Amino acid sequence: MSSSFDRMSEEKAWYVLHTYSGYEKKIQQNLSSRMKSMGMEDNIFEVLVPEQEVYEEKNGEVSSTMKKTFPGYVLVQMVMSDEAWYVVRNTPGVTGFVGSHGAGSKPSPLLPEEVDSVFRSMGMNPRKVEIQLSLGEHVEIINGAFAGMEGVVESFDEDKGKVTVSVEMFGRETDTELDYSEVKQIEEGFSL
Repeated sequence: MSSSFDRMSEEKAWYVLHTYSGYEKKIQQNLSSRMKSMGMEDNIFEVLVPEQEVYEEKNGEVSSTMKKTFPGYVLVQMVMSDEAWYVVRNTPGVTGFVGSHGAGSKPSPLLPEEVDSVFRSMGMNPRKVEIQLSLGEHVEIINGAFAGMEGVVESFDEDKGKVTVSVEMFGRETDTELDYSEVKQIEEGFSL
């Protein structure tokens, strides 16, 4: 084994599985039960079928359904050990890993930006940011188009990791929705 695999194998990361299309939920259930029955909870952490809510209008009625974002693919968060790789690879319905070059080679994990993009498309906060916000609190925007500006917290959604901040632009108050990771609290007595 190469030393780069040894380092990679110690870290928890997200991988993409090729699966039979239409069987993603069944594979998610199978892999979750195999993870428990084979004692792999320390190596396999989460199995996810990327979906997003889609609204359809039929006969004047609006209904919502969950639609698979990537049919034929399932995400798994795991430590890439030989044992975990074997358990996942040999789960019924899994045809392989994306980023594996065959002949038993271990796959490459998704990049953090790719994981963030998938989670955002599902309306989820990809990374939990530990920040305690309160309404009316002053924050500094540290990323994005408003970077360097200060604003006031108008609302926040902890589940989605989103905060609405009112900033002053061109003499007017403008609300902008940001990720928790795009703001930082301003220490008391300190202002830019």
